[in-house]
Amino acid sequence: MSAAMESRRESAFALNAEPVWHGGDIAEAQRMFPQARAPWIDLSTGINPEPYPLGQLPADIFQRLPSPTQQAELEMIAARAYGAISPAHVAAAPGTQALLELLPRLRVPGRVAVLGPTYAEHAICWQKAGHEVFEVADLDAASGADTVVVVNPNNPDGRRFSSISLQHLAAKLVRRGGLLVVDEAFADFENENSIIPNLPESTVVLRSFGKAYGLAGVRLGFIITEPWRAARVRERLGPWAVSGPALAAGQKALADTHWLRAARQARAQDADRLDALLRPVLGAPVGGTFLFRTFRTPDAGQIFARLGQAGIFVRRFSHDSSLLRIGLPGDEAQWIRLGEALQGGA
Repeated sequence: MSAAMESRRESAFALNAEPVWHGGDIAEAQRMFPQARAPWIDLSTGINPEPYPLGQLPADIFQRLPSPTQQAELEMIAARAYGAISPAHVAAAPGTQALLELLPRLRVPGRVAVLGPTYAEHAICWQKAGHEVFEVADLDAASGADTVVVVNPNNPDGRRFSSISLQHLAAKLVRRGGLLVVDEAFADFENENSIIPNLPESTVVLRSFGKAYGLAGVRLGFIITEPWRAARVRERLGPWAVSGPALAAGQKALADTHWLRAARQARAQDADRLDALLRPVLGAPVGGTFLFRTFRTPDAGQIFARLGQAGIFVRRFSHDSSLLRIGLPGDEAQWIRLGEALQGGA
């Protein structure tokens, strides 16, 4: 990309003129398609449709403040689950969105390269904190940035980066006082490329609890980084940042490695089934993970509307009107409804 082209792309990106469409907004779906079939099927989020079976939590969890000991226990379990060097490298937070908002405020404003297109909140949060943000198409184009943000696997295209390539990038950044931010929100089912077990200096990794475990409403996330930075995050979040129910849910689910292995196998089979169901209408996916598939088609707008009228909400993108991201149905009835809607039925 020429310097002039990159400048134009950077300026347009910084203006943030495009609307941000998040998944999961069923109220918006109802507004767009008021006559749609009910109940709605939400395939727009990329969240495991079969959540971890928490069971009933003790009543006193809701009645008392969470203790520092509970959080320390959760961070120990999370360190083991994610392969972190030690619990001191892990800080729990009330969802990764809170960490996206906080991280830019821990650094002096500078130049931030976001590997994209990707989850829009990364650029938004760095911009809000006064940083100059530009989008790059590959890791090599990030030279000159003080901070580089990579989503791995990427959302929405599922692009993956090897741990070795990210370690090389981190080494370059640390020499000039830079920071590498790796968002591994969709990595729980595919840890092969995770950078956590060999975490380089000046690197931050974000892990989302809600996606793989299907418990997005719990609002729990983690930052894995150097101990001094993890401690600073805990200090900035303040006491009782993570609720007692979230601490209990995280402890139980993250310790259950048997469930995670079984869920990974089941979701991989579901992803293959979704590909087969969608291929006659949308062709082969251009990317995705075990929790969503992304398709490119000139008929994306028509298919989005057809599914919406059938009460099925999928993900569209303001930056590319030819893309659709479709999550996994949760039961056989939803699979049948999706198949009928793709064929033009209600």
